[in-house]
Amino acid sequence: MPGAETPAHATLKKLALQWAQLQRYPICGIEVRLPHSNYRADAVAYRPATERLPLPGNGKAPQRLVRQPVVGTTAVFECKQARSDFLKDSHTTAETTQRLKALDERRRTLERLLGMHQPSLRKGESLFAEYDTIDISNFEHKTYRKVLREISILQARLYGKTKFDKVARYCCANLCYLVVEDGILKGHEVPLRWGLLVRQGEALMLERMPVWQDVPVPTRLELLQRLAHTATRRLNRISGQSDEHSVDKLPA
Repeated sequence: MPGAETPAHATLKKLALQWAQLQRYPICGIEVRLPHSNYRADAVAYRPATERLPLPGNGKAPQRLVRQPVVGTTAVFECKQARSDFLKDSHTTAETTQRLKALDERRRTLERLLGMHQPSLRKGESLFAEYDTIDISNFEHKTYRKVLREISILQARLYGKTKFDKVARYCCANLCYLVVEDGILKGHEVPLRWGLLVRQGEALMLERMPVWQDVPVPTRLELLQRLAHTATRRLNRISGQSDEHSVDKLPA
């Protein structure tokens, strides 16, 4: 509940919003309900996009291609201030995390090799290829898929009933980030498809890139609408207006 939020958790959310805006996500909000689920994300961000599209005309002159708005990129952020908030209490934790570390190293090696030999898998979002996210969602590679399955099984054993797997599996957003205090977990413990942002003083450092997910336009548009409605609800609360048509009243 928002009223029970700790100062540390609130700080992580604030830093997540700041980091998102520095990464050209100018539209941000907190505590936004996600599409296809009953989960609320600690923070959500949206990056607008444009494409060169035909400009509607009267049919007499050739259509001109001009830059016009299209549905952009969505990102979600989950904040964890303590290791106990993230990991399931288990006597097998040490053994499981060691196996996870080995599998994660294997995963990163395979992704690096696939990125080198299959350049088409790179999303081209960065000026430098080594920082590009790699979209392997539709690429079949038996060894890579086997490694992912083993990681998924071990993470389910380690984390217990958390929403990380479902948020990614339901394709709620293009990019998912875990935001944590320094030292509470290592890179190989990060859930599949999630990126890792670690607090360093008053800023966040990206320690692991998330895996890009191709999310349908209606889902991205729905998340943008929920973001806007959440902001409106807060504005209504400040101004004393009714919450009758708030974000929680939107169709699921």
